[in-house]
Amino acid sequence: MKILWRLLKNLQPYLGHLITLLVCVFAVTITSLFTPSLIRAAIDDGLIRRDPSALFMSGLLIIGIGLIRSLFNFGKRYLSEWLTNTTGYNLRNALYDKIQHLPFSYHDQTQTGQLMSRCTEDVSSLSRFVGQGAVELLNILLLLGGVIFLLFQSSATLTLIGIGPVLALAFTAYLMARTVHALFYKVDQALGDLSSTLQENLTGAQVVRAFAKEDFEKKKFAQKNRTLYHARVRIVSTWGFFLPTMTLLIMLPTVLILWFGRQFVFEGTLTLGELVAFNAYLLLLAPPVLELGSVINSAGEAVAGGQRIFEILDLKEEIASPPHARQLPALTGRVTFENVSFSYRGERDALQEVSFEAQPNQVIALIGPTGSGKTSIVNLIPRFYDPHTGRVCVDGFDVRDAELKSLRSQIGIVLQSSLLFSETIRDNIAFGRRDATEDEVVAAAIAARAHDFISSFPDGYATQVGERGVTLSGGQRQRVAIARALLMNPRILILDDSTSSVDMATEYLIQQALAELMEHRTTFIIAQRLSSVKRADLILVLDQGRIVQRGKHDALLAEGGLYQEIYDLQLRDQEQYAREMMFLDQIEAPASGNGHAPEEMKPREEEPEAADD
Repeated sequence: MKILWRLLKNLQPYLGHLITLLVCVFAVTITSLFTPSLIRAAIDDGLIRRDPSALFMSGLLIIGIGLIRSLFNFGKRYLSEWLTNTTGYNLRNALYDKIQHLPFSYHDQTQTGQLMSRCTEDVSSLSRFVGQGAVELLNILLLLGGVIFLLFQSSATLTLIGIGPVLALAFTAYLMARTVHALFYKVDQALGDLSSTLQENLTGAQVVRAFAKEDFEKKKFAQKNRTLYHARVRIVSTWGFFLPTMTLLIMLPTVLILWFGRQFVFEGTLTLGELVAFNAYLLLLAPPVLELGSVINSAGEAVAGGQRIFEILDLKEEIASPPHARQLPALTGRVTFENVSFSYRGERDALQEVSFEAQPNQVIALIGPTGSGKTSIVNLIPRFYDPHTGRVCVDGFDVRDAELKSLRSQIGIVLQSSLLFSETIRDNIAFGRRDATEDEVVAAAIAARAHDFISSFPDGYATQVGERGVTLSGGQRQRVAIARALLMNPRILILDDSTSSVDMATEYLIQQALAELMEHRTTFIIAQRLSSVKRADLILVLDQGRIVQRGKHDALLAEGGLYQEIYDLQLRDQEQYAREMMFLDQIEAPASGNGHAPEEMKPREEEPEAADD
């Protein structure tokens, strides 16, 4: 009831619609209660007294009331459907907005399929009950109350005879409501697990086929599907027990009334018309009581769905602008970490007492083994997470005191995995600046060395990239993502291994462009290739969440230690390759008569995903 009451309170903006709906429900109920009385008049005044005019008048009144009831029934149906769709619309928007603002720590441990299930199935079950189930429940309760009142008015004795099965019916309905609530919650959970399995399989379709694990995935899906099947079968079994019992309990009063009522007619305390009307009122109870089981099921499903929905809506937004957030001015790009420690979900520290300062327009390279904390550092700057201790500041402002939009709008990010949306290439590049002109989009693409391959497509910048950019190769997706970040012209640029999906020649050209674009912004680079690291103003070498070395490339090589080990294992061959390319450039440039990079150094446009780098 708390969940349903909370939901009804959210309907206050639609008070006018609700009042009109209630009027329609009352009108439908009242007109339904008139019909048995008209039947009594037709029998007692028309048939018994042989008065054709009374019989004709009763028939006209029955037809008229039927038309009025149909009109109000149409209004009830229309408004209930409107309420159903309006509630679903508002809940889906509220959930989507909430999910947009939930911290990354929540998404790290929550399955996507579960969230999708709550936004679809749970919202549908809750909105259906609000617009349909609750309306029907109100109609049933009014009808039951009106019928019982009229029954007592007609004969209190007969009513008391039939009240026992009705009370047993109410108790049975209560037991059913308690039972189906728990069962529907299990169904919702099973449906969420099934959606998660399906979503993971569709996303990882290439991996599944590459390892020939179709049969394994089929069995895993079948197991989740079987769990959902058994959960629903348990509900059907519950219905199979309760619904026939409820039907028997509603028919039993009819038998009792007809058996004992005949004596009242023989004694003259009841007329034949009153007994028929009394029986008609009892028959009016049959549809609502049979519907009561369905409404109770709908209520149980709605409460279970509402519980899962409000679990999300009630979550605290850990990463949010404070009440009196500071609107950041145009940043210069100074970034400071002051004794920052951080961990994911309370596990071992991803960062431990990290301190450094990046001056405006500097290039900061982060290097270290996998899991050393490189990505954790760059995730704290736009405040994707909050440090457990210490401060992260931009231009002296603690990022936790800043208004999030004013902070993130001045930070450009190219993530390690470049996700593109199912839109055109132009829309993806202009994602951060929807008002960007065509010339600005093209300029960003040229700077990211993406213009040539985009222009080669028949539709150019209007080319649809497919889900997650699947129609582009990894290198092409990465360059579009770089163009997307560059278009924002941010003061702070974060490149999280952003050249990992391009070949050496393409990387060479991208680094040329980035070298110019980095002049007026503070840039953080996570990379393993020497060409991305050796040029940095400050290299931070991380190991197990700590900064173990810092300095420039040559100084760190002379110092030895972990940087020297990484250089020997990962970067020496790349440096040798770069030197050979530069040597070839110097030899071939005079012969070609131009100052351009040799053909080997020009970017090779990748084929789509199947022929990626």
